[in-house]
Amino acid sequence: MDNENHFDVVVIGGGPMGLSTAYHLSKRKARTLVLEQFTFINQLGSSAGVSRQFRIPYPDEYMVKLVKQSIPYWEELQSLTPVPLMDEVGTLWFGDPDVHSTEGNIRQAELALKAQDVPYAKVSAAELESKYHFKDLPSTYTGLFQPQGASIDLKATQQTLYNWNRRSGYVTLKEEAPVTKIEHRHEQFEITTPVGNFTAKKLVLVPGPYADAVFKLLKFQVAATYWNMASAFYKKTDPRIQYPTWFVFQNPVGDNGNQFYGFPEVSWNYPGYVRVASDFVISPLNSPEQRTLIPNPEELGYTAAWVKNHMRGLDPVPHYTSTCLVALSKIANKELIVDFAPPYVAGHKDIVIYATGWAGKFVPLLGKILADLSLDGHTPFDISHFATGIKYFRQLQ
Repeated sequence: MDNENHFDVVVIGGGPMGLSTAYHLSKRKARTLVLEQFTFINQLGSSAGVSRQFRIPYPDEYMVKLVKQSIPYWEELQSLTPVPLMDEVGTLWFGDPDVHSTEGNIRQAELALKAQDVPYAKVSAAELESKYHFKDLPSTYTGLFQPQGASIDLKATQQTLYNWNRRSGYVTLKEEAPVTKIEHRHEQFEITTPVGNFTAKKLVLVPGPYADAVFKLLKFQVAATYWNMASAFYKKTDPRIQYPTWFVFQNPVGDNGNQFYGFPEVSWNYPGYVRVASDFVISPLNSPEQRTLIPNPEELGYTAAWVKNHMRGLDPVPHYTSTCLVALSKIANKELIVDFAPPYVAGHKDIVIYATGWAGKFVPLLGKILADLSLDGHTPFDISHFATGIKYFRQLQ
């Protein structure tokens, strides 16, 4: 293998997390190759539009702390581009304070914010309607508003990282390069793709919801379920109304998971519209190959009905519909998995993995953590809650 095709680290997956990992590796002068099975900055991964929520509320204090720790890395990334990467409009969590969902619980989130000295305001049912433009909500609903919440321009975030990596003398980017074989020989990895064969001392695996397609090459898989979530944009009929990023906690009603989240109007994603999506699926998928870009009509219908019944200033007819594919670990609260490969995989200590969960808000920080783990074998950030691969990876024969 010639020296041009040998790298210190090969990153498999060129989405936001892969590009962020390469950025941090390049800052440490590690020769890095990023392999992307599609094209860079695509809409084929866990995607539905190009906005993501940046929010600090979480029911666990360690998650609140991690979001706080991500802020300097967002600021560093923002310093590389004149294009705003976030639109700071605040985060509103509201609904039934007793409901526990995939996002957590309002009361627990309030305790975690307090413990980490994060500013927030309590919101009454009346204020949800008078100040935040919702309507006809149960009088028992409560909420909390955290002013640093924002809508992330994920496309601009990826473009910023991509541009840096393109200019870097340490990073090589290869697209339409699905990995078909990985072997560990002579203390290095040999990687086979349609665009060439490469070797590396280290691997970082960040293929998003397509994780198992890569993991199976190393004879293991992750215990995951796949959600193909419904999403749509709703036209504003009152241009004066602006929503924050928000999430509503409600008990399910039959098939209707009854939990929804939304975004403000933003200039980079269908201006004049706001995106509202369901945070549940009626039928999870067994693998990402089952994905469709057409939303489940029932999930879309439940979301449109909620918009009609409870949101002011919007036409409740869904437009620009899409789906968001996400792999979720079968851990109760859908944690991220950030870990090394399991011990039965050859060279496992040189294989770093991020898989499952929602992590858009952590893009610049997780890239740093994955680069640390790859080069140093450890990171100063507390990832003990995510090092759960030993429990949730399964060996294949």
